[in-house]
This record gives sequence, structure tokens and C-alpha cells, in this order.
Amino acid sequence: MKNFGGSLVFTIVCLILAGWIGWSQGGLQMALQLVFIAGVLGVMETSLSLDNAVVNATVLKDMDPVWQRRFLTWGIAIAVFGMRIVFPLAVVSIAGWISPWAALDIALTDRDRYEAVVTGAHIGISGFGGAFLLLVGLNFFLSGEKEHHWIPFLEKPAAALSSIPFGPYVAALVITGAVSFLCPPAEQVSFLIAAVSGIAVYFGVQLLGDMMSSKDEAGQVVRSGAAGFVYLEFLDASFSFDGVIGAFAITNDILIIALGLGIGAMFVRSMTIALVRGGHLAEYRYLEHGAFWAIIALAAIMLLSVRFHIPEVVTGLIGALLIAAAWRSSVAHRRRHPEEYIDEEDGEGALPDGKIVTPN
Repeated sequence: MKNFGGSLVFTIVCLILAGWIGWSQGGLQMALQLVFIAGVLGVMETSLSLDNAVVNATVLKDMDPVWQRRFLTWGIAIAVFGMRIVFPLAVVSIAGWISPWAALDIALTDRDRYEAVVTGAHIGISGFGGAFLLLVGLNFFLSGEKEHHWIPFLEKPAAALSSIPFGPYVAALVITGAVSFLCPPAEQVSFLIAAVSGIAVYFGVQLLGDMMSSKDEAGQVVRSGAAGFVYLEFLDASFSFDGVIGAFAITNDILIIALGLGIGAMFVRSMTIALVRGGHLAEYRYLEHGAFWAIIALAAIMLLSVRFHIPEVVTGLIGALLIAAAWRSSVAHRRRHPEEYIDEEDGEGALPDGKIVTPN
């Protein structure tokens, strides 16, 4: 629980601020209502981002403690203020061809118009975020370097496709191209531009990571802290798209949305650090696989949302169920084959500060 102390304090502060905003708007009743809404948004964002925490941990475990701390400080500022406040305002500013200050004024004084503009950009947002997340998942499964397979009849054939040059990118282009036919004709071009932009950004982030990578003593390529940080921020941004849009089903108050989703973002980071410092990724063999299957599911939901309405609760449940199933499979495998985990318990393991060492 020590990893969640900061998140609990942050939650209390956010709920107090939500209550203060409600009190200034309509007294005690409004204060209690906004505190409840902020809490609901926090729970929603946390449930939607369980897979995000696991995937973050796979990257963060190879970063030094300095960049881990920066992810918790600078990263949370970017997540809360950048994605939960600046991003929606940027959407309003670009869509309405108005200044950011005018967009802020609309958000504070004309909430219905603000909500309409942000939700009206849903197809473009879904195209960008869905394509980016799709590539995150495909890049994991279309890889020949994985030692273990959680769902062999699906994952082994996927790994066999790793020999195809730029296989994940080709697959992402084909899938998003097919999904574009589900869009209204007037929105097809916008969707395709957004999807290709998401693919291009993923390629750029990967290229940046390769340029800033080095090899460790074992010859494995390791991202630098800065490259991993950039990758994590783009990943977090893609995960947050559905949360930001889904929040408008509950409230159109930009401040309450930022406070509620900020609570969820903070807990995601705490869960990430807990996974890294506890060494649970090695202990639960298939947890990472479950997270990436959840990413594939989230990407599919985001892409299909251009035509079909899928409630946020369904999105959250699918991710949670996949991770829970992967955890259960990991526990079962550990019980059946304890000899495979001897080295992980007595040999290589995770230190409390998240570093990985090999004893003499």
C-alpha cells in the first residue's frame, strides 16, 4: 500500500476541490453531487486503464530510478493537465478555428457547446487512438522474440508472421482501411487521416526509441530513459482518449472531468510502480499477455465506435476480465510448474527500487 499513499492524498485533494467547486455553484447539495461525480470518474478511469498499468510496467522496469521518478512527477502533470484539460481545449480550438483562450471561455461558460465540439471530433480521435493502440498490441504479438504464449493457438501463428517486413504496420493499415467503410461517407477521409497519423506517430516514437537505445551486457537492446518516457506518454494519451470522451456521458464540467480522470491517472501510475517494485511481471507469467490482449480489445472498441455505441462499462470490464484471466492462468501455471520459477525466486529478481540484478 505504500505505493498508493500519494494517490490517496491526491484523491482527497481532488475530492475537496470538487466539493469546493460545487459549494460555490449551489451549496451543500451541489458539493456532494460533484464529489460523487468526481469519484465515479476516478473509478471509471482506473478500471479502463488496468491494462495501461501493466504495459507501463513492462517499459518502466527497464528504466533507471531517475526516469521512474520523472514519470511519476512530470508524467502525472502531463497526464492530468495535458490530456484531461489541454487536449479537449485544443480539440475545441482547432475544430472551431478559435484561440485557446476562447476555447477555455466556452468550456467554462458554454458547456453544452464545449461538449458538442469535443464529442463531434469522436471519429477522428477514435481513428488516431485506435490505430496507435492497435499497433502497440500487434507489435507485441507479431514478434518472434516471445518465449511464452498464453493463448497458443492464436499467439503462435501471430509470432510466425514476425518475418514479414513491417508486418504490424501492414496489418494496421489494412484493418483501419476496412473500418473506414463503417464511417459515414462524409467522415471517411477524416478517419483515415487520423488513423494514418496514429500509425505515423507510433512509427516515429519507435524510431526515436531505436535512435536513443543502447545494448546491455547481454546484448539486448534497451531504451534510454528519455525514449521510454516519450513512449509511455504517447501510450497514456491513447489510453485516455476513450476516458475523456466517455466522461461527457456523466458531466460536461471541464474542471470536474479533469479532477475525476486525474484521480484515475494517479492510481494507474501507482499500480505501475507497484508492479515494477514488486517484481510481479516475472511472478505472473501471462499478466503481460493479458494486458496486450486488453489493448487489442480496446483498440477494436475504439475503431468500431465510429459506427456502434459501446458503453464505457463494457470497455472497462473487458480489460479487467482479460487481465484477471491472465493472472489466474499465471497462478495455475506457477502451481503446476514451480521448478520453472526457482531462478526467478532465488536468482534473478526485482529489488524494492525496481532494479533488476543477478546475484553472484
